[in-house]
Amino acid sequence: MKVLTKSRFKLGLECPNKLFYTSKKEYANEKVTNPFLEALAQGGFQVEELARMHYHDGILIEGNDGDYELLWQQTQELLQQENVIIFEAAFLYNGLFIRTDILIKKGNKIELIEVKSKSFDPSNENLFIGKRGGLVSGWRPYLFDIAFQKYVIQSCFPSWEISSFIMMADKTKQATIDGLNQSFRITQTAENRTGIKKLVQSIDELGNSVLSLSNISEIINDIINNKYPHYRDLDFLQTVNLFEENYRNNTYINWPTSFGSCKSCEFKATPEEEKNGLLAGNKECFKKQHNWSNNEFSKPSIFEIWFFGKGAKLFDQGIYFMDELTPDLIGYKEIPGKLSTTERQWLQIEKEINSDKEIYVDIDGLRNEIETFKYPLHFIDFETSAVALPFNKGRKPYEQIAFQFSHHKYFEDGTIEHATEYINNKVGFFPNFDFIRNLKKALENDGGSIFRYSHHENTILNAIYEQLLDSDEEDKDQLIDFIKIISHSKSDSAIKWRGDRDMIDLCEIVKNYYYNPLTKGSNSIKDVLPSILSKSIYLQSKNSHPIELSNVTSKNFPKDHIWLLIDNDHVINPYKLLPPVFQDWSEDDIENTLSEIEDIANGGAALTAYGKLQYTEMSEEERTELTKALLKYCELDTLAMVMIFEHFKEDLIN
Repeated sequence: MKVLTKSRFKLGLECPNKLFYTSKKEYANEKVTNPFLEALAQGGFQVEELARMHYHDGILIEGNDGDYELLWQQTQELLQQENVIIFEAAFLYNGLFIRTDILIKKGNKIELIEVKSKSFDPSNENLFIGKRGGLVSGWRPYLFDIAFQKYVIQSCFPSWEISSFIMMADKTKQATIDGLNQSFRITQTAENRTGIKKLVQSIDELGNSVLSLSNISEIINDIINNKYPHYRDLDFLQTVNLFEENYRNNTYINWPTSFGSCKSCEFKATPEEEKNGLLAGNKECFKKQHNWSNNEFSKPSIFEIWFFGKGAKLFDQGIYFMDELTPDLIGYKEIPGKLSTTERQWLQIEKEINSDKEIYVDIDGLRNEIETFKYPLHFIDFETSAVALPFNKGRKPYEQIAFQFSHHKYFEDGTIEHATEYINNKVGFFPNFDFIRNLKKALENDGGSIFRYSHHENTILNAIYEQLLDSDEEDKDQLIDFIKIISHSKSDSAIKWRGDRDMIDLCEIVKNYYYNPLTKGSNSIKDVLPSILSKSIYLQSKNSHPIELSNVTSKNFPKDHIWLLIDNDHVINPYKLLPPVFQDWSEDDIENTLSEIEDIANGGAALTAYGKLQYTEMSEEERTELTKALLKYCELDTLAMVMIFEHFKEDLIN
């Protein structure tokens, strides 16, 4: 029996054509799924278990999601009661199947409660409906998901009066006990769907809850009544029927391609996957709708252009390839003294069209920048986490936790030292103030320039600043002063500052003065580093020898470790040589898995590993090995920054 579930309904909302490709093993799929890793990173299953504890009389319907008829039958038996609370209630109607997180029945009055690991501020009047009156884009798929659930339930029981709610982490609430998060242990051996083993039996043991309900009944009714259509030419019921009929009949819907949906499509195959017989769904769409041949697929397309805001408009005009573009079409505009966004885009376009692999560098701009640096130089990387259920008393949902940093020091004579590092792997210990004390100790002994890569470290320093203001730490004033020296305030901060040693963003230097076509427009350090290593004779020569011969010290790698391996004239990305943080899972696998996490932009593997350290059951040996892997991961991040600087200084400026 083939039914349209709520997960497939949400997939259809992304693009109806995906319903044809999903669940077919012959099609490549970039979005790997691993519930255990998702639970580790997001804490979603933990939130669900905490939500259930609000309703101690709730009855869980257990069973395989594929047993549609059986689950529906069990639900109907429970619904014969006048009053009942059901977890995972199942409803089956005309090829549509849903399971609800929490369903409360009081006569014919029903409360449909969807539990999400996302967070919200109850005072935000524009949380779901924007100031212009439309659904907020980030919430649209969740709201349509709930509307789909209500539609199926209402179809099964037309006389019911159904109210709709979302239960989420409330950012205004604080945990009133230590170990709230750790009370829900994630384990792959748990005998339930969520993989959670509860260490408490009653919600009274957990203090005040950090979850709150938001009544969204009116919004859900408006969606079903077509006030907020998802597709311009289809009302809600037509959308449901289109998805159900074509999914059941295994029909390709032939939904029109679009820039945003096709750019993010997961049904893509690498050349290696295609060699092994896997199909690429995104290519099939363009073959069927645009008659593309291998020639078109080999041409540089506008999908590949970095940060291309005009892409959707041009795609709708039938412009698909870089060689169709002109400076006017992309809104080309120069900015004195540095590369503008459109200048970088045009560099990428020209180099792709001409198969030009030579780097671009603004020598004078880069030299002027480097001449302002004060030695010794300090390269810093933070690893952080933010979880729905706080680890510690007094902390709020999704409050930032800084659990690790690495620090490389570059001296004027070219000596490189892995100077200091910090990691917290203790369960239940709030590390932020200890973290900032150790960072202060590492950086306060000289006036050298400090570097970060992108904005993440400044964001975290601002978060710790706010936490210190509310703290009773004896040295809070000294720590606050230190933060103000090495950072700048947020735009909405009541108190404004920009420190004398405000961290220099190495990523901005890359964007302003340098373009390497091997990055394909990306400015991620994971892409910039290997592209630079492929070009830099200096770095290849220096780092293709053991560490002890390269004028670099390391705290986590043996002296005979070689940073740079070259195979058939191809430089192997040093990140590919790191030990896996999780057995058989690369960092890319982990990042692709975490599709709904609130902040996945920085270190998906590291924050997932920290979650594992905090709330999974493991041996001391496993804890030690995981800690070692994290230390190596973070050390390479700051060494990568040093290598980028060396490329600028030794290859380009000298």
